[in-house]
Amino acid sequence: MSGKNTVLKTFALADTKKGIISVSHLEEPYGTGSFPVVSIGISLKGDSSSPDWKAHIPYENLDELIESLQAAKEQFGDK
Repeated sequence: MSGKNTVLKTFALADTKKGIISVSHLEEPYGTGSFPVVSIGISLKGDSSSPDWKAHIPYENLDELIESLQAAKEQFGDK
């Protein structure tokens, strides 16, 4: 059971007609007392409330995730 979901940003998913990526703050993602996470959702139909895929990232892992994404962009992003 998920708690309160606050959408922080949505933006177009490249190379799709209606796809979007949404970034949200999700309270109690795994029930009462569970720690909040950043939720990254991808919707091919453009519906941020019902993503086709999602990943929950604990706030403690954000710096490492950002570093990894930046490394991927630097190595492969301009190809």
